[in-house]
Amino acid sequence: MISGTPLEGSSLGPQAGRPMPGGQLDTSHRPILYLEDVSVSFDGFKALNKLSLYIDEGELRCIIGPNGAGKTTMMDVITGKTRPDIGTVFFGQTIDLLKLDEPAIAQAGVCRKFQKPSVFDKLSVFENLELAMRTDKRVWPTLFAQLRGEQTDRIGEVLQTIGLADQRDFRAGALSHGQKQWLEIGMLLMQEPKVLLVDEPVAGMTHQETERTAELLLSLQGKHSVVVVEHDMEFVRSIAKRVTVLHEGTVLTEGSMDEVQNDPRVIQVYLGG
Repeated sequence: MISGTPLEGSSLGPQAGRPMPGGQLDTSHRPILYLEDVSVSFDGFKALNKLSLYIDEGELRCIIGPNGAGKTTMMDVITGKTRPDIGTVFFGQTIDLLKLDEPAIAQAGVCRKFQKPSVFDKLSVFENLELAMRTDKRVWPTLFAQLRGEQTDRIGEVLQTIGLADQRDFRAGALSHGQKQWLEIGMLLMQEPKVLLVDEPVAGMTHQETERTAELLLSLQGKHSVVVVEHDMEFVRSIAKRVTVLHEGTVLTEGSMDEVQNDPRVIQVYLGG
């Protein structure tokens, strides 16, 4: 499921002529996304406990941690689904995400892909991407709008990026599990996000699909900031330059995969070594 798409009833991407919610994105100080001292409690349980996290522009960051570490809550806070008790969440230097709702955050350029694939099965791959690009979601304009040449070219570029150019006319419902995941990522790319949050992208995939997903996510770094939450350690090793380990709602450690795997604290609470 995708945050900020018609699947949840919100607008897809920035609309022409409309200012970015919260002001202009400023990454002059490098981080594009940062959380500082964020805490969230549910019925007395601290899902996040003074969590501080900084993601650089164009970075691909992997987030790991045991169940209950706060990974999902962290993404909920970033995308506006959950409001923290205390803390600061900024997109660049000037856009306070805590002042925006979910559609406005997606429109500003922070998009989320949930673990479970959810595409429009009866539409073709091309039509799914076309729908994701639409900026006017009213029924009649959507039905009668004609694609401009640059829009068709953009869909073609995304089809190449996600490896589904040969399946452009296939019904989405006929795709494999992995292909549906790539299509969803493509639907987000149609919105030209600055930050892409991806939850367990390789769950249920074949080995070949997992390898292709690694190639896809690696190809996005530099153009987008990509935050990947994943449990598959082999997959994380294949894509990660920097890994953040969450435990009990806060950052336990950060570093390369080798550094993380050899950290005694991580071995004790997560890797079971």
